[in-house]
Amino acid sequence: MGLDDDIKHNVEDVKGKAKEAVGDATDNERLQAEGAADQASAKMKKAGQDVKDAFTDDR
Repeated sequence: MGLDDDIKHNVEDVKGKAKEAVGDATDNERLQAEGAADQASAKMKKAGQDVKDAFTDDR
């Protein structure tokens, strides 16, 4: 995985965790859901990149 992509995915994951934590603290269900969705998106992008890397041997 390219370092840039890895950083972007990790930032997206951290942002999702922060949103979810703020949503938990303020009892804001919409913000909790957005945070969970951001985290899921980051995980899917990481998985897709891992598959791509497996086929291109770009590590």
